[in-house]
This record gives sequence, structure tokens and C-alpha cells, in this order.
Amino acid sequence: MSETVRNIGLFAIVGGLILLTGVMQSWNAALLILNMGLISAIMAIGVNLQWGFAGLFNIGVMGFVALGGLAVVLVSMPPTPEAWAAGGAGIIAALVLGALTVTAAVLLLRKMQAGATRNIVLIVLLVGGFFLYRAILDPSVEAVENVDPAITGYLGGLALPVLLAWPVGGLLAAGAAWLIGKTALGLRSDYLAIATLGIAEIIIAVLKNEDWLSRGVKNVVGIPRPVPYEIDLQSDPAFVERAAGFALDPVTASTLYVKLSYALLFTVVLLVLLWMAQRALNSPWGRMMRAIRDNEVAAEAMGKDVTRRHLQIFVLGSAVCGIAGAMMTTMDGQLTPGSYQPLRFTFLIWVMVIVGGSGNNFGAVLGGMLIWFLWVQVEPIGVFLLDVLTSGMSDGPLKSHLLDSAAHMRLLTMGLVLILVLRFSPRGLIPEK
Repeated sequence: MSETVRNIGLFAIVGGLILLTGVMQSWNAALLILNMGLISAIMAIGVNLQWGFAGLFNIGVMGFVALGGLAVVLVSMPPTPEAWAAGGAGIIAALVLGALTVTAAVLLLRKMQAGATRNIVLIVLLVGGFFLYRAILDPSVEAVENVDPAITGYLGGLALPVLLAWPVGGLLAAGAAWLIGKTALGLRSDYLAIATLGIAEIIIAVLKNEDWLSRGVKNVVGIPRPVPYEIDLQSDPAFVERAAGFALDPVTASTLYVKLSYALLFTVVLLVLLWMAQRALNSPWGRMMRAIRDNEVAAEAMGKDVTRRHLQIFVLGSAVCGIAGAMMTTMDGQLTPGSYQPLRFTFLIWVMVIVGGSGNNFGAVLGGMLIWFLWVQVEPIGVFLLDVLTSGMSDGPLKSHLLDSAAHMRLLTMGLVLILVLRFSPRGLIPEK
């Protein structure tokens, strides 16, 4: 069997599993798995750029995904005029002051000679700037969060088209990655992993606690859509007539239409990013990145700026994850900072990359689709299997324990799949060439 036929067969198997879900369960469930699988594939491409191309061990993926979700709120939600009037100007002024303080500190470090005088001036600058920053920020934040906190209590966004938020999410994540990379990319791989995980936790903690920015754990709901609302489709006589032609009731037809519309949008984004990643992989730049990944010392001896190239790929991979985060928040229609769990879902994305094939973009896409399907379907399948296995058992502690264990089938299956792939195909289902 040729490599191309084998790879097509693997994608066909995943497609067949999704179709089987539609036949055996519901097409709504199948399309939901497809849409989240497409988003997961985009996240896997972002991680594959960092790890597969450059060997950067980033386990702070969820932080960049959360920044993509924040971008949707900042771009597409309508502004809150009362909040802006109460404290918007003060918050902007405090943020500008904070940025100027940091910039002044950096310039001071560069311009003044090292010594006690520089240290004293730097401490005075940072401490004074911090207290002045908080003196302006705190009352402004309190005023904003007191504006109808049950409904708003935040500044809102720019009321721009939500599709514009997707590239903005990538830019926001890229900007954060640049700041992180300038400080953390000099660390050894294991320390880099710890640093990125900690920074992701900080980002999510900010989203959870800064109500003026994203309503914190109260969540932002009612995010605009790039596709029609179901209720609007159900009240459209032409759509109802077309649904009747397919023997579908308006409610089912409208939900399927919306999910298919999202699937089309997500597929277009995935194909564009996949094409760009392939072009990058096969370019001289891509070959240089793989040379740096395989032997940093040799690449540096040949005149390559390893730190700069690591920063480039770190920013690019994080930007892709930010785009995926913006897409996920758009589809959900709400921003829920409490749902971003860095360690749990970062592990899932890494399993997608490893199982699909690290260093191969098509492998990342396959891994994203396959692992997300298993993540969703394994638990109900486990419940069914345990019901069958325990059907002949009498009620008791053992039967109750086995039935309760169905909740752990997801993590058990992820570990089992990872072990089997590493044993029989250690380079992934679609290995790097």
C-alpha cells in the first residue's frame, strides 16, 4: 500500500466514524464533533509548528486560545456607554501609564551604567509607577464593574463584524507570545514548559478576575454570529419550505444549517492555514527550522540566529492557536474563562500532535479530528459497554464501582491510544518525511 493511499484511508476512517455518528446518534451530534474537530486540528497545527518544526515544548496552549476568545469580545461585542462614562478613560490612562513605566524602565537599563545609582533610580521608577498606576486603575475599575453588574459591568467591545475577530485573535496571541518569548525562550526545554504553563495560568486568572475586561466568571454571552440564528431561519417561509422538501422539521433543519455553515467556514480557515504551513515547511525557512530543531549547535555554527528563529516560530504557532480560540468562542456564542483548563486541554492537543505525527501538518490535522472524536464518544460508549458487562451481575459494590468508572474512560482511552501509537508507530500515524 502506497503512502498516499494509506493516508487517504486514515482520513476516510475518521470521516466514516463521524458519518456513523450521524446515522447511529444524530446529525447534530456528528456536525458538532466535526466542527470541534476542525478547530482542534487548527490548534494541533499551531502546536506542530512549534514542536514539530522547532522542538519548542510549549504547554501553555490554552493561554493563547483564551486570548483568541477575548479578542472576539473586544472586537464584536457592543460597547457599554455607561461603563465608558464611569471609568473607561481612567482605565485607558492607567494602562498607558503602566506601559510607559515599563518602557522607561527598559530604557533606563539600556542607557545608564550599571551600579547602585541605576538600581536606586530603577526601584523608585517601578515602585512609584506601580502605586500611581493602581491609584488611577482601581477606582476606575470599581466604577465600571458597578454599572449594572448582573448584565454588563464591563467596557464591552467595538461592535465590529465577528469574522474580523478571528485574525485579531491571532494578532493578540502573537503579541503575547512575543512578550513571553523574549523572556522565556532562552530557557531549557523543561523550564520553558514550566514557564509557558505558568504564564497560561496567569492569562486565564486575569480573564477570570478582571470583570471590567471580560466579565470574569460571570461570562460574556450573546456574542454575534457570522451565520444566521436558528429562530430567524425558522420564521423564514422560504427556508421552512426547503426544509419540508427534505422531510425535516424547521427546528432540526435550522440547527443543521447553522452547524453546516460553521463547518464550511472552519474548513476554509483550516485549508488556508494548512496550505500556508505546508509552504513554510517546504521552504528554505522550513528546512532551516528543522535543522535548528535537530542540532542547535551545528545550526548556530553555520551562522543561524537560533534565538530569533525560535521566537518567530513561537509567535506563529501561538497566533494559529489564537485564531482557533476565536473560532471556538464564536461558535459557542459566549466567553467562559472558567472552561479554559490549561493542563487538561493542553494535554489533549499534545496527544493530537503525537498521535497524528509530529512534524507533519497532515498528521496534526488527522490527530486533531481523530482524538476529538474519541474524546467525545468514548465516555458514552464506555457507559454502554459497562452496562452490557454488568447486566448479569447482582447489585452490589462491585457493579456500582464498575458503572461509576465509566466517567474515567476518556483519560484511560487517551492514554491507551497514546501508548499503542508510540509502540507500533512511534513517529505517529502520518510520520514526518
